[in-house]
Amino acid sequence: MTNKRWVVAALPAALALALVFLAGGTMKQEPAGSGTIAIFNARTGKVEQVEKVVKSDSEWKKLLTAEQYRVTRERGTEPAFGAKCEVPAGAGTYQCVGCSTDLFGVKAKFESGTGWPSFWEPVSGLNVREKEDRTFGTRRTEVLCARCDAHLGHVFDDGPKPTGLRYCMNSASLAFVKDE
Repeated sequence: MTNKRWVVAALPAALALALVFLAGGTMKQEPAGSGTIAIFNARTGKVEQVEKVVKSDSEWKKLLTAEQYRVTRERGTEPAFGAKCEVPAGAGTYQCVGCSTDLFGVKAKFESGTGWPSFWEPVSGLNVREKEDRTFGTRRTEVLCARCDAHLGHVFDDGPKPTGLRYCMNSASLAFVKDE
């Protein structure tokens, strides 16, 4: 079976996730590069040039909670069904907890039954980047914030129409901002 996205090669996904938790649920995050990048601002509807966010580990630890740091900087995974990411009343945008980059709109959120917040598309492909992830005997596509390189989760090709994608995110990496 051929998919547009990486598929689990050696282990079933549930077993791979169990290995993440048995191993402490974290992997060290690679440092971000510097410079400017183009980011889509969901509130203005415009693309803006912004500085990459680069911080030391101690700076990230001061900014983030212990769980946010473990997930976003050490590539951790929060437990399934422990997510604190309900669909809020009204319109808004889920942003990166590390740099406030707009990531996902409420209208793209859906209930996947996986126990993690799921979206069928980001607000813009500019705001996230994808990277091959071969950890724990699997072959998946990791999703990172394009601005600060925070680990957000993974994307799979078993989502709903219109994209057929499931951006399976960690709630610890997201902050909801309600539209004004």
